[in-house]
Formats: sequence, structure tokens, C-alpha cells
Amino acid sequence: MSEKLSDYNNITRVFDLLTNLKENYKKDVIIGTKKKGKWITYSTEEFYKLTQYFSSGLLELGFRQGDKIATITTNTPEWNIIDMALAQLGIIHIPIYPNLSKDEYNYIINHSESVAAFVFDQKHFNILNEIAENIEPLKNHIYGFNPIHGVKCWKEILELGEKSFEKNKNIIEQIKSQIKEDDLLTIIYTSGTTGVPKGVMLTHKNILSNAKATAKIHPLTYKHKVVSFLPLCHVYERMLNYLYLLKGMTIYYIGNLSEIAKQIKEIKPDSFNTVPRVLEIFYDKIIATGKDLEGFKKKLFFWAIDLGFKYDIYDIDWKYKLKLQIARKLVYKKVREALGGNLKMIVSGGSALQVNLQRLFWALGIKVIEGYGLTETSPVLTVNRLEAPDIKFGTVGLPLEGVTVKLAEDGEILAKGPNIMQGYYKNEEATKEVIDEDGWFHTGDAGIFVDGRFLKINGRKKEIFKLSSGKYIAPQLIENKLKSSPLIEQAIVIGENKKFASAIISPNFDYLHFYASKHKIHFNNNKELVEHPQVIKRFQKEINEINKQLAQHENIKRFRVVPDMWSSMTGELTATLKLKRNYLHKKYEHIMNEIYKTENEF
Repeated sequence: MSEKLSDYNNITRVFDLLTNLKENYKKDVIIGTKKKGKWITYSTEEFYKLTQYFSSGLLELGFRQGDKIATITTNTPEWNIIDMALAQLGIIHIPIYPNLSKDEYNYIINHSESVAAFVFDQKHFNILNEIAENIEPLKNHIYGFNPIHGVKCWKEILELGEKSFEKNKNIIEQIKSQIKEDDLLTIIYTSGTTGVPKGVMLTHKNILSNAKATAKIHPLTYKHKVVSFLPLCHVYERMLNYLYLLKGMTIYYIGNLSEIAKQIKEIKPDSFNTVPRVLEIFYDKIIATGKDLEGFKKKLFFWAIDLGFKYDIYDIDWKYKLKLQIARKLVYKKVREALGGNLKMIVSGGSALQVNLQRLFWALGIKVIEGYGLTETSPVLTVNRLEAPDIKFGTVGLPLEGVTVKLAEDGEILAKGPNIMQGYYKNEEATKEVIDEDGWFHTGDAGIFVDGRFLKINGRKKEIFKLSSGKYIAPQLIENKLKSSPLIEQAIVIGENKKFASAIISPNFDYLHFYASKHKIHFNNNKELVEHPQVIKRFQKEINEINKQLAQHENIKRFRVVPDMWSSMTGELTATLKLKRNYLHKKYEHIMNEIYKTENEF
């Protein structure tokens, strides 16, 4: 086995990855997961063979090129088998988040015209089965990834395909030969913060161009292993999984998010992709460990943490290097062991990463790089590299090879490249709104270039608002600073056309309950807790510290802490954990009115 970058040009359709694996990366384990305490793995040969059988089974059931088939599942290796089988038959894959509402499932299934679906549990089967009552093709074609009572299992299609493979193998090859790189591969429905989801149409070329360009700067090889826990239905994790397969890396899937820390320690991966929130959780656990220490050990621990916050790629003198060696030997080593001991790099995306957190991980010896993109851009537009001078903390890096990024006059980020979507499914009007006549995709995000090279995101263009003083507020930037506090899980910054900015805060209840216990604060429920004078005082202290990092007009003058946990299931967040601002404004309208009832005091 060896890296063959030159061969990337021969991989023009997603299922070519499978052929590349079979020819160049014969491994005993290429994909795997742990279910009920037992490892389930597939070799390269098994992955290839089962994909062919599954394709044959789909043909036997009457599915044909151009059909749409949906998957609703947590991360599992079998997803890859189905994904590859669909791709090589020209069947359009509709991956759907497993944490949507029934109305959203109903809309996506109907809008996409899905004729079959694969689900991972009884709950999702029940939802789809009810929806399928009015969709004749779907009614008889709902399958389970796992055994579900009364539901056909995906393995039945495998068995059917194995029996019929000799009859169908030439047909499969013929279909594959007809599929071009510009053919539609998938429709991914974005979890829009307003309105109904839009179906993003991506071709083989769109997503593979991104995987191949990213592979050229990704240092790991077939010798390494990775874990995958971000949803495969999201283009970010999906594209990077294609990158892993492109390079012959072994992928272990973690379907249960509560198992991440435990399984990372067991698998000992070299890398993984994440969103900042997962790193924040890791950090909280690291700090909790330090707080349990006593005396000199505790002082040493927090000295090492503070040292990590000062890490700077471009400014490390001999004194800092010496201190870093001590910290790595006495403190950081144990932290790395808790993360498996082999982690070399982490790719972060989806939202802004706290710079202090990034500095700390680099000090640990784990390179955390941040990138930026959208579903519509397959997804990566820019990314920091792993070495100076092509990385800058606090930015989302440099444009990816083949991608052009520029700023419009109003600061909106525009992009061109082979990764730009074909458009929104059945929605030409929305497509024309974001792709102009010259082919530039309008991201809706506002940004600036730092040092003339590195892109920095200021927030969503439509979310930036103006105070009555005429000063602009980019709420995302302030919200990210608020969320850096261990007290704050989520926050929304408000104040459009008002004299000052305010915030509504959903607290980190685990931390808050610990704080209440430590300070002997008695409460019957979360509402009593967040309204307790001592708790309000503690939040005010935190806000005061964060305000010191903000411009005067950005200062949070007033805030309210609500007793609610925000999630995608309860409606406050999208499936990708972005704020649903319209929903939040309606839900807390009474609080917002109360906040600004006496705004003339300022």
C-alpha cells in the first residue's frame, strides 16, 4: 500500500473511491463500529463485495437510476455500503438528520419524492410509516439498519442481491459506465433557521473536488485511523469521510454521542472532525479533573492550562519552550492519554472556535485547525493549514485549492469553484437569489481578510443589526464569547433599533447545579435557580468580564437567564445547532419587551 496522489485524477465519481480502495488499500478493517459492546468491522474486500450485492438487491426490487432514497440514522459503517450502492446505480441519496420534527420529515420525504427509506430505530420507523400512508412507493419500502420489530432489515436486500448478483453484475457495470462526474449524487436538505428546508443538489464532482483538494493538505495516510461521530447526513462529515476513504484510512463510527470520550480512549485515533461544542465539552471535563486536585498538583495543573492559553505559533521564545516541555511532561501527557494518546490533529467547523481553546490544544501537541464552508459549497471554502505561515488563530484560513473567495462591497463572502452546488431542488427562485449571473455564490456571511490573506467571519449578513445610535452589532461574535463561559450553554444577542445590546441566556445546567450545591443555594426547580439573587449576581460577574473584551457599543447592558435548555428537538436550534432566531424572538417576546421597557435609563 502507498499514497498515490497522482491517481486522484482517476476518481471522478464517488463509487470510484471503492475501486480505489480495492486496488490500493487491502485492509482487514476499513470501517467499523461498536454495538452492544461488540466490534463490528468490515474489511476492504467485504465493503466492496457487500456494496455490489446491495446494488444487485436494489435492482431486484425495481429501483432505477434517478430514484430518490432516504436514510435516517446515526453514524454506522453500513451507511457507507448503502451510500456507495446508491451512487453506482445513479440513485439519488437523501440523507436526513435523525433529530428533526415529524413535520420536517414529512416535508423532506414528500418534496424529495423519496421512494424508499432506511431508518435506525423504532421511533423513526413509526414516524415514516405514518408519513408513508399517503406515499404509495414508500409504503412497502421502509427498512431498518438495525433489527426493528415488524420492520424489514437492510440485510434482506443484501441477501436478495447476493442470490441475484451473477445475473445483475454486468447491468451494474453498465450503469456505472454511464454515470458522469456532473451527474446528481445527493440532495441534502439544509436545516434553515427560517422557513422550510431547502434541498441542496450536489454532484459527484462537487463533493469529490472538495475531498481531493482537502486530501492534498491533510497529512494523514492509510497507516492512520480516525473516528467519525458528527452526522454523516451533514455534508461536512460526509465529505471528510470520502477523504478518509480516498486515502485508505480506517474509520471507526460512534453512533452514540455519550460514548465519544470512552470510545476515543479505546480506539486511540489519530484524528477526528468536530464542532467547537465537543471541544468545549472536552475542555470542561479537563477543568473538572483539575478542580478535583489539591495543593501543589492543583496549582501545577492550572499553571499548565494558563500556559496553554498563551501558545502562539509565531512567537515562542526559549523560556516558553522550556515551560511547555515541563507542562507536557507533567500535565499535558495525562490529558492526551484521556483522548487516546495518538491524536495528531482535529478539524473544527460549523461555528466559531474559541481562540484560547485552539491555543490550548496546540500546546497539548494536538493541532486543531478551523475551516469554513456551507452545504451549498460541498462544504469547504477556506481552511487553515497545519504549518506556518499558512495558519492564523481566530480566522478560518485560506481558500482551498480551486476555490476563489472574495468580498462584495458590503462585506458579504462570495465564492466560485467546482464545489458550488447545482442549485436548490425545485426552487429556481431561491437558486437565483444566491448564485448570480457571473456564477458567484453569495454565502450570506459577512467577513474580512486578516493580513490580506486569512478569512475571518463576522457573522451572518442578515443577522447583523444596527442600534438606534447607528452602530452595528454582529450577534454571532458576541454570542460565541458568551458561550466561552462555563456558565452559559447558549445565548442570543438582541437590540435591533434599540439603545443597547442585551442577551437572553440558556445556562449550562450541569455547571449551575454544581455551583448551587457548592454555595448551598436551595431551589425546587430550574426557574427558582435562575432567578436566585446569588445566581444572577454570578452571571453579572461573568457578563462584566466578557464586556471587557467587547467594544463599548457591543457591551451587554442587560441580560435574562431562562430556565430552558435549548435544542433542535424543542425548536430553539437547528439540526446543526444554530440559533433559530425567529423562533427565539417569538418564544421570548415577553422577556424582550420587559428588557427594553425602560431602555431610556441608559
